[in-house]
Amino acid sequence: MAVSSFSLGCIPATLPNKLTVMPLLGIFAASSSISSPSYHINDSSIQIPSAQENCFERRPLLMGIGALALSILPSSSLLAQEVLENYSAFVDKIDGYSYYYPSDWREFDFRAHDSAFKDRYLQLQNVRVSFIPTEKTDIHDLGPMEEVISNLARNIYAAPNQRATIYSMQERTIDGKNYYTFEYQLTSPNFARTAFATIAIANRRYYTLIVGANERRWKRVRNKLKVVADSFRVLDL
Repeated sequence: MAVSSFSLGCIPATLPNKLTVMPLLGIFAASSSISSPSYHINDSSIQIPSAQENCFERRPLLMGIGALALSILPSSSLLAQEVLENYSAFVDKIDGYSYYYPSDWREFDFRAHDSAFKDRYLQLQNVRVSFIPTEKTDIHDLGPMEEVISNLARNIYAAPNQRATIYSMQERTIDGKNYYTFEYQLTSPNFARTAFATIAIANRRYYTLIVGANERRWKRVRNKLKVVADSFRVLDL
C-alpha cells in the first residue's frame, strides 16, 4: 500500500522523541476475526526519520497534521490492505515503542504505565502500555506461547476473585521482532472485561500493551480495538 509524500517548507528539521500524531487516515483495516493461532508477516517498524525530529510538540500544533504524518511514515509501516480512518499514532522514541489508537480518545495517567489513552466517555475502554527490565532478548525466551499466555492471563492479569478465559492467541514476526497477541476475558461475580494484550521484548525491556472494554460493548468495538493491539511495535534504541 503506497503513500504519496509531499514537502512542507515550514517543517522544522527535527521531531520530538515522544510524539502524538492525530489524526492518521488510512493506516489499518480492522480484521473481523483471528484466522489462525499463529502467523508471520514482515513489515518495517513505525519510525520517524531522524532528519525530521522535533517538528512538533507531543500535542499536535498544526492543521493538516494527518497528511504530514502520512508523508513522513515509511509506506512499509502501513499494514492495512484497506483504508480505515480515525486512528492516531503515538511514537515514543525515548522508550522504544509505538502504536495506533482511536483519534477521539484522550490521553490519561494510568498508574505504573508509560502511556495510556481512553474513550472520552467510557473510561473502561482504553489502551495502556507498560514495560519492565529483563535480561531476556526475545519473547521465545519466556517459553512456549501457550504456557506464557496462560500464565499471564490466569496468574498475572486476573485478580484473586476473577476467572480468566483465553479466546485466541497468535504470534507475529515483524521486521525481525516477535510479538504475542491474545484475546482474553476476566470475569468476576459482578463484572466482566475483555481485552487484547500484545507483548514483546526488545531493548532489554519486556513491553506489554493492553486494550480492552466492558464485556457488554466488546462485540461492538472488538475489531476497532484489534487494530490497536496489532499496531504495537518495538523500536530500536
